[in-house]
Amino acid sequence: MRSTDGPEFAKGHGTENDFVVLPDPDGRLKLTEHRVRALCDRQRGLGADGVLRVVRAGAVPDAPAGIPADTWFMDYFNADGSVAEMCGNGVRVFARYLLDAGWAEPGELQVGTRAGIRPVIAHRDGGVTVDMGPASVFGRSSTSCSGRAFEGLAVDVGNPHLACVINADLAGLDLTSAPSYDTALFPDGVNVEFVRPVGADRADMRVFERGVGETRSCGTGTVAAAVAALRSAGQDTGEQVVRVPGGTVRVQVRADTTTLTGPAELVARGRLDADWWEQR
Repeated sequence: MRSTDGPEFAKGHGTENDFVVLPDPDGRLKLTEHRVRALCDRQRGLGADGVLRVVRAGAVPDAPAGIPADTWFMDYFNADGSVAEMCGNGVRVFARYLLDAGWAEPGELQVGTRAGIRPVIAHRDGGVTVDMGPASVFGRSSTSCSGRAFEGLAVDVGNPHLACVINADLAGLDLTSAPSYDTALFPDGVNVEFVRPVGADRADMRVFERGVGETRSCGTGTVAAAVAALRSAGQDTGEQVVRVPGGTVRVQVRADTTTLTGPAELVARGRLDADWWEQR
């Protein structure tokens, strides 16, 4: 009989941007690129857009300086096994896991990421508000998709984005392959958002995430989309309700920071098969 006594896992999503969550407080799991790819594969693994390792910052050798060792750290990997600096939907799912595991209480908590510490408010209704830090606009650029060129705003939200405000029907865009981008401006790749304002404080968005492909949602991407939508209306600050294929979130853009509020759900828990894990 095959052993099921492998690592624990949970499966969760934030507006249908889904993740495998691996509790590993002491940093004992050997989480290789190959294992991440296998876990995220929707045919041979659990299937997800990424992996969230729940670990103390002191057990992460490459954690940014200044994060206290006992801080819960979101060690985030894209589906292709690459390391990402930040994930807004992932932070919400991470916080929800901490609450459900009894490792945190509802209310305010601090989550470490490779983009620094992110203050979080975990609401009792399952929603989570994340202080995403300031969104930095660092230029303009262009991309091509579906045979068309689109202009966009380069926005850093702890990770790089190109947010393109367009008037075209989002459903008509082909995101089965990666949109082009300026490798000089985005040497580490970029998430590309297509944003269609549908009112003074509402916008629709689709996104192609580096290392993943098109996803149902991208938390940092919704912040970049809100910034771009506001800028297109001549505003530097304000609030936007951003609708993505997986649901709706609310983004507040202030002069000093940005916040993202949205749902987070856990849908399954279990243990990986020990033989499967060891063979990856």
